[in-house]
Amino acid sequence: MNKFDSGIHMHLAEDKYDQEHCLHEYYQRVVRRLNEAGILESSKTILVHGLHLDAEERKILNKKTCWLAQNMESNLKNKVGLFSGKNLGSNIMLGTDGMHSDMLRSAKAAFFAGQISDLINFNTAYQRFRNVHNYLNINSFEGDGDNNLVVLDYDSPTEVTKENFTGHFVFGLSANHIRDVISNGRLIVENRKLLTVNESQIFSEASKQARRLWKKMGR
Repeated sequence: MNKFDSGIHMHLAEDKYDQEHCLHEYYQRVVRRLNEAGILESSKTILVHGLHLDAEERKILNKKTCWLAQNMESNLKNKVGLFSGKNLGSNIMLGTDGMHSDMLRSAKAAFFAGQISDLINFNTAYQRFRNVHNYLNINSFEGDGDNNLVVLDYDSPTEVTKENFTGHFVFGLSANHIRDVISNGRLIVENRKLLTVNESQIFSEASKQARRLWKKMGR
């Protein structure tokens, strides 16, 4: 990590077993072990999940420049527990853990499930959503410049204001409202139509390969 200035991307205490295994093999909890190895010092490091952390581990992470990625829907699906950002600081961003690619949906899941386990409100949910941009910006990664834009067609009966925007973000906005997308100065979605590939052809081939895979698996 230090040699290539890369940071480390790994899952962290997603299940209780992660802690049990670490205690059994290394006689310490996961975060303390990572801290002693220097992994938490890089702002490029992403620790995914972070469910089963004690107060000491949260205190350690709160003071570090590394980031945590919250994946509430994946946690619910796997029944491993619910995320809480309590005492973890502000370096928390949202992810999907590969379940889908809809970050607006992830923000809603984080907010609603978080009413049980987390200290999260409209503004917190939006900040974690925006923190993906902050992570890229802080580390000077390419692909997140001012020439990227998503245009939403959102016609709400309730007026959208500066004061209530985050409420609309949680309760109103969805991926269905995306109309146009500009990536790196290039228009790739126009009036809800993907311009860069033949979407129908891709879906047709994907469906064909899915049937082949299921058959090969004996399903």
